[in-house]
Amino acid sequence: MDLLTDLFSHHGLVAVAAAVLLHQLGAPLPSTPLLLLLLGAESATRDGFAFRAFVAITAAAMVANALWFWAGRRVLSALCVVSISPDTCVRQNELSFARRGVLTLLIAKFVPGLSMLAPPLAGALGMPAGRFLSWNLLGSAAWAGAGLLAGRVFHAQIDALLRGLSQLGGAALALGVAVVAGYLAWRLWHRARVRRELNRFERLEPADVAALQRQGCQVVFVDVRGGPPASRIPGARHLDLGALGDAALAGWPVEAEFVTYCACPNDVSAARAAQWLKARGYQARVLRGGVDAWVQAGLALEPA
Repeated sequence: MDLLTDLFSHHGLVAVAAAVLLHQLGAPLPSTPLLLLLLGAESATRDGFAFRAFVAITAAAMVANALWFWAGRRVLSALCVVSISPDTCVRQNELSFARRGVLTLLIAKFVPGLSMLAPPLAGALGMPAGRFLSWNLLGSAAWAGAGLLAGRVFHAQIDALLRGLSQLGGAALALGVAVVAGYLAWRLWHRARVRRELNRFERLEPADVAALQRQGCQVVFVDVRGGPPASRIPGARHLDLGALGDAALAGWPVEAEFVTYCACPNDVSAARAAQWLKARGYQARVLRGGVDAWVQAGLALEPA
């Protein structure tokens, strides 16, 4: 802890600005809220330090966000690839912009996940650069100011915590590593459990679905691909996974056999939709291989 205190006394601004820059570029660094709180506590005892810290943090965030903004749509899907359902990840953030517009840039840094996705999404949706920079500056400033203010208000408690950790010596470091490792292990376990549940969801081959239709079963296809598709399986209904709600099911026949499909790895988004439908009393299964498997089986599509 003495090393940490010395770091903030001599190189605090550079260290935190670098951490914020790397964090906003995507590195899993604890720049928020820990480092902002520590800088805020430091500013309580040094005149003029708070303003310099505020400028350094805001500037670092702006540089990283500007790079993501100009990268735009080319990297948006790559940022969502760590999600269990990447296409849903993109769609949910598109809807956030549709509902809130530029206000999304004001709150983005306070919302885990949205902070990384908002700048490239703004670029992908064609937001003018000047407008993006202005609103992102306000959002970055609000985020930096909130962290520094919290650190300044609670500087006495933060100082007491640092002194206590300093007395623990190496045990404090071991405890911190154990907490981080435990959290990461829990996240990985949770992710693996959800993926297993979705992969086990009942699936039908295209030929099986066609056989059900020939037998006279009322089969309703549910297209969960993001955005309006150019073509679809005949008669398919669209379900937006980014805006699920019971109102979307108005008029859907409860007695029908619903078959969800997507164009995503392992049919994950389709399994999510089928799981959601079953929870609401509908019979739902997944089309294995999605729309691509339907076409490869020689079955027809229709214009959407």
